[in-house]
Amino acid sequence: MKQVLVVLVEDKPGVLNRVASLFRRRNFNIESLVVGPCEIPHASRLTIVTGEEEYLRRNIIRQNLLKLINVIDVQDVTDLPCVIREHALIKIKVDGTRRGEVMDLVDMYRARIVDVGIETLIVEVTGEASKIESIIELLEPFGILELNRAGKVAMVRGNGSAPGNKLLPDRENGSLPQASPKSI
Repeated sequence: MKQVLVVLVEDKPGVLNRVASLFRRRNFNIESLVVGPCEIPHASRLTIVTGEEEYLRRNIIRQNLLKLINVIDVQDVTDLPCVIREHALIKIKVDGTRRGEVMDLVDMYRARIVDVGIETLIVEVTGEASKIESIIELLEPFGILELNRAGKVAMVRGNGSAPGNKLLPDRENGSLPQASPKSI
């Protein structure tokens, strides 16, 4: 079973390296890692997907991730109701005679064509992993020239708690509060 962790970190150099190094030192595989800015100024949100067992996952969170410098909060969202999405760009070889066929397929998957060349198309698709895998499989006969598949991003549904929902930067000095293990 894939385990999904959402980590709120200060937006500082070296944070991603420290998080990835923690997993490497423990010999845990990161299957997907996405990082980007979030709603809190000077903070970023990491979504980490790993296949580790629950007791190992809890150990990562309680004893390791929360101790890292610049980590604000951590949440295991594996068992929570979440929206989890992936993003992919797929460049395919297509001539004018089969272009309509590809366009119909793209429409059926609610994907978009984001670039048109003389002999190529770039398709952008967002959705669950199974949707991405399915469209890739159907586009393979056309000839996939390049494929760039981003990792998963997750957000807890409804009013569910996610890292940093109640954390606001200190308005006086712009610093972010550090989380304590009680949040897990």
